[in-house]
Amino acid sequence: MTSTTETLRIAYSPCPNDTFVFHAWAHGQVPGAPPIDVAFADIDITNGMAERGEFDILKVSYAVLPWVLDEYALLPCGGALGRGCGPLVLTREAGTGAELTGKTVAVPSERSTAYLLFRLWAAAEVPGGVGEIVVLPFHEIMPAVRDGKVDAGLVIHEARFTYQQYGLHKVADMGEHWEQTTGLPIPLGAIIAKRSLGSEKLHALAEATRASVHMAWDDPEASRAYVLEHSQEMDPKVAEQHIGLYVNEFTADLGDDGYAAVRGLLTRAAAEGLVPPLSPDALTF
Repeated sequence: MTSTTETLRIAYSPCPNDTFVFHAWAHGQVPGAPPIDVAFADIDITNGMAERGEFDILKVSYAVLPWVLDEYALLPCGGALGRGCGPLVLTREAGTGAELTGKTVAVPSERSTAYLLFRLWAAAEVPGGVGEIVVLPFHEIMPAVRDGKVDAGLVIHEARFTYQQYGLHKVADMGEHWEQTTGLPIPLGAIIAKRSLGSEKLHALAEATRASVHMAWDDPEASRAYVLEHSQEMDPKVAEQHIGLYVNEFTADLGDDGYAAVRGLLTRAAAEGLVPPLSPDALTF
C-alpha cells in the first residue's frame, strides 16, 4: 500500500457497522494507509455533503450516486449491502400496504436507498400511491408513528430489532420485496471518494478500506469500545446484531452481484423518474 502523509477528510455515520469497519483505519492501525480526519454524521447529512462536494471520502446512500458520480468514484468495498436487511414500513395497527393509500409516511431521507426501495414497493403495492412524505431523523420516526403524528414510518438500521418495543407493526419489508422481484442483494450504503485524488490514491483508499474491514473481522473486540461510544446508548447485543447484518462479504468486495444490485436499483429508480439515469461507465472504478 502506498503511504502518504496527507490527511484526508472522511465522514461516516456513528452506526455500528461504520465504526466497526473504519475503526482500524481511523486509529492509524492500517499499515501504509493515508491518515484520516473523521467526522460523524447521519446518512442524510453525508448525502448532502456529497452533493456539495464536501469531504474527500464519504459514506452515502446508493440512491444519491446519480447526483454525485461526476465528482466522486464509488469504492468497491466498505459499504452496506446484504440480504434480509431491508428497510421496514411500520404502522400503529396491523394492516397491509394497500391501506396506506393517501396516508402520511415519515421517511429518513428522500435521497436515501430506503426511500427508493419504498417508492418502488409502493408503486407495486399501494393503489393510487401514498400521500404526504415527511422527512424525519431516523431515530424520531418510530416515536412519531407511535404517537400518531404520522400514519406510517419507513425505518432503517437497528429499528429492525426494536420496533416492537414501540408497539408497532410491520406492514412490509422493502428488502423482501426487492429480493423477491430481483434476486439481488439489497444495496444500502456506499463509500465514495473524490475522483480528483487520482487513480493511484483511489486504489490506495480501497486497499485501506478493505484492510480495515479484515482487521475488524480478525479482532472484533478491538473496535468494541469505539462502536459503543458512538452508538447512541444502543444495547450492546443490538449493536452486535447490527454489525452482523450489515458487515458481510459485500463490505469486503462488491463483486458481480453487488454491482448488479446497485445498477439494478438505480436503473429501476430512473425508469420511475426517481433519479437521473446513470451513464454506462458511471460505476467503473
